[in-house]
Amino acid sequence: MFLLLLYRAFVWTNASTFSMIEVQILDFDWDEGNQGKCQKHGLALAEIEVFFRQEQIFITPDIKHSQTEQRFLAMGQSPLGKPMFVVFTLRGQAAKQFIRPISARYMHQREVQKYEQEIARLNK
Repeated sequence: MFLLLLYRAFVWTNASTFSMIEVQILDFDWDEGNQGKCQKHGLALAEIEVFFRQEQIFITPDIKHSQTEQRFLAMGQSPLGKPMFVVFTLRGQAAKQFIRPISARYMHQREVQKYEQEIARLNK
């Protein structure tokens, strides 16, 4: 199961059945706690926000790190075309959701290969 962001709406999709649930996202939740963690790998906050506003990114639950809150892993292209990886959570209530990035970086080569394989599989 993965989460697909289309024009600021999150869509849960089961790859075999393509069932969907949409959640509207309003804005981003930034503070001193997450700004530094996201910028330490050379990404600007504006670059991360543009990443989430793209036509298509792939998102999956981060089960390993979701003990205290549900976290997600997002993969896609940066505004400059470099493969990006962002860990985030959602904050707020159902009607007013905010994206809270936790960490952001460019993908490692092995991650890029997996990402490209998944895109190719979904585009068949």
